[in-house]
Amino acid sequence: MTAIGALGFAAPSADAATTPCEPQAKACVQLSTGQAWLQDNGSVTTGPVPVAPGLPSYPTPKGIFHVQYKDIDHYSRQYNGPMPYSVFFTNTGVAFHQGSLQRKSHGCVHLSHQDAVTFYNTLHPGDEVQVVA
Repeated sequence: MTAIGALGFAAPSADAATTPCEPQAKACVQLSTGQAWLQDNGSVTTGPVPVAPGLPSYPTPKGIFHVQYKDIDHYSRQYNGPMPYSVFFTNTGVAFHQGSLQRKSHGCVHLSHQDAVTFYNTLHPGDEVQVVA
């Protein structure tokens, strides 16, 4: 049963999925918990899923960004390694991509294979990405 609060609004159920990001974000990353979500108008569609963000010396930047471009088969010449299912969301090369969840990145957000495919297929250029502490 839904409880009605003092202002007459229905309180969300205890198991309702929420994120620490604003409803307009299509993707949300919370660095402190190592979790990410996909959402549509504030409703969670995927997540939370585990992520491995950047190292302390190469932190994933916090803020509001927009998907720049996607590259399903990206290869980083700078770090000499594959970055499958890359979704770039900064103009400095930070992306969601498939990578080790046990090893932090050089600023990117590592996802499992399955989650990287989902993020790649769901996010499109212009979509908002929020990264919070």
